[in-house]
Amino acid sequence: MTEQNKAVVRQYVQAFNAGDIDALRPLFNDDAVVQGVLGWGTLDVVIPIWTMLHESLGVELTIEEMIAEGDFVAVRYLERGTFRAAIRGTPPTGKSFEVAAMEWFEFRDGKIQRRWGARDMASQSRQCGLPLPA
Repeated sequence: MTEQNKAVVRQYVQAFNAGDIDALRPLFNDDAVVQGVLGWGTLDVVIPIWTMLHESLGVELTIEEMIAEGDFVAVRYLERGTFRAAIRGTPPTGKSFEVAAMEWFEFRDGKIQRRWGARDMASQSRQCGLPLPA
């Protein structure tokens, strides 16, 4: 199962980078919960956040390391993007960013049941010229 779970995470990264919501949904169980620095909830709650990140910052994840054991997969990414469209009322600066990001996935029945994400939002904000998070 660990190799299958890692393959699902690779599909997740590919769909996320493409902003392909239709490809993301089937990778998650219907009652999956996603937790991240901008909020948490079911897919209906987090997909608008992901869409905003993709449209405003052009967020792209590059897998640097991935480990799996049992029903869990942990990933360290290089996350890049460019502040190209307004985000939460702040006009774009055109500045790019590059930060480390990490995500932890729990699987049930071959699909993602929970996903936790962490990234250096303060560094990302400074690099993009965004107000620092409160």
